[in-house]
Amino acid sequence: MSEILDLLFGSRTRARLLRFFLLNPDQDFLPHDLAEKNMVRIDDVRRELEMLTKIKFVQGRRRQGKKYYSTNNNFSYHVELKGLFVKASTYPQCKALGKIATAGVTKLVLVSGVFLNYQRSKVDLIIVADHVSRAKMKHVITMIEAEIGKEVRYMLMSSDELAYRLNMTDRFLMEFLMGPHDEVVNKVPKLKNMIATLRRAS
Repeated sequence: MSEILDLLFGSRTRARLLRFFLLNPDQDFLPHDLAEKNMVRIDDVRRELEMLTKIKFVQGRRRQGKKYYSTNNNFSYHVELKGLFVKASTYPQCKALGKIATAGVTKLVLVSGVFLNYQRSKVDLIIVADHVSRAKMKHVITMIEAEIGKEVRYMLMSSDELAYRLNMTDRFLMEFLMGPHDEVVNKVPKLKNMIATLRRAS
């Protein structure tokens, strides 16, 4: 879906900026922040900002000698565009989720929250992995955030920590498992049966 938006809107940079502004309203951003968060080139960002300002999709404000940009919520097609990008940003369209396996031995990846448009979830992503490279995982999370256009709230734990939390019926984890979520990876034996049991008992 992200490739379709890239083609539809002319470039990956434009598509990512549109999505980012739509999903992060009422916030001001510097051009270099936009480039970093969306993993695109600063020169491309500046060119797109000039065009987006011209059509009044974004508005620029000077503060302390720097120019910040924010979403113009009065843009004529704001509601329609936001609906399109929200649909395109959710699981399973997010390809960067598949990169999680490069950061460690992945046992479980569950998504909720922003990926399923479920606002009541306290986290968007639960990752259970062993022998994790923290640097690689941080990079993967950055890639995911750049693709979906929002900050991702995630929990990372080892297999041993997951086993401990399940044995203790950890309240936070139980609430997540009983709520709407999808499995990206599940190599934890009997977890599905446990979830089904929890839901029957609730």
